[in-house]
Amino acid sequence: MKSPKQLLKIIILTVVLICAVVFIPWDMARAWLAPLPDTIQEQLDNAIDYNLDGIIVYVDQSGKPPELYTAGWKDKENKVPADPQALFKIGSISKLYIAAAAAKLITSKNLSLDRNLADYLPELAGRVENADQISLRMLLQHRSGIPDWIEDPEFPWDKSLTDVNKVLELVLDDPSEFEPDSRYDYSNTNYLLIGKILDKTLGYNHQQYIRSEILTPLGLTHTFGLLSEVDSSKVVSGYDSHYDKDVKMLDFVSPGGSMVATVQDVGIFLRALNDGSLLNKEEQTIYSSIYKYGHTGLLPGYQSIARYHKNTDTVVIQFVNTSGGNAWTISEIVYNRIIKILSR
Repeated sequence: MKSPKQLLKIIILTVVLICAVVFIPWDMARAWLAPLPDTIQEQLDNAIDYNLDGIIVYVDQSGKPPELYTAGWKDKENKVPADPQALFKIGSISKLYIAAAAAKLITSKNLSLDRNLADYLPELAGRVENADQISLRMLLQHRSGIPDWIEDPEFPWDKSLTDVNKVLELVLDDPSEFEPDSRYDYSNTNYLLIGKILDKTLGYNHQQYIRSEILTPLGLTHTFGLLSEVDSSKVVSGYDSHYDKDVKMLDFVSPGGSMVATVQDVGIFLRALNDGSLLNKEEQTIYSSIYKYGHTGLLPGYQSIARYHKNTDTVVIQFVNTSGGNAWTISEIVYNRIIKILSR
């Protein structure tokens, strides 16, 4: 006969096993543990079995022509297959373009890294805590302490909030998260404010500057500052576990999260940003001191990864039109498996 202590151990072990069976995210486990396929296309085809609706991948390996891969749907309701030329909401990958524009304007002395937010936007003095201590450098590096508007419970995720000032109002008069420059904490509000600073400095919208100084020199004709600038039929549909239908028409206008592009355009831009062909030597030095050289993006229905892999001199961009649930983790697993395939 078992002792009460032994019975208790058996009960606890049984509960643990039941919880493991019931609560383990099996899609993630399958994606992680599956044998590595021979080709990227096989990996993408397998990825659709993990509840991803559609996926587009761009691979630019040094010494080889760039390659495009797709699987799943561009529009699953209408059974339109994934299209490598389709436009996609790239979310926070947009911050790379803004940081590059800022580097150019800093180099030309139109902006100063050490000038503070209250100097650039005096109307925010008293409405953003520590505005007189937060430098442009801190905004660019996510070291300002300003709260992130994306975390405000009043943000209307189910509708388009197309006035940037309305987005900013969500965090005005809120207390700072920490003292300026005391630590790093990613905040979308930083790049919203940088966008406003660029607009005021230039005297026109910063996306126009990005087009003339970054996109046009690189021949990027399929990159846009806002969803409203493009034909919606050319945009990939987006699906999120919190919504019943396509969320393509939800418009996010905040600088640093608003851009729309094809996977190839993003890949060409990222290659140029990393190989020194986009920025001159002084601009590159400034950029290296203020921001990173790759990024991810996440909006309802849209997640993206844009990274340069220095060890293999390879750019890999991945777009997935599914969000919510385990979609982000599965997308990262799929991306990392693509890198392993390329490294073999």
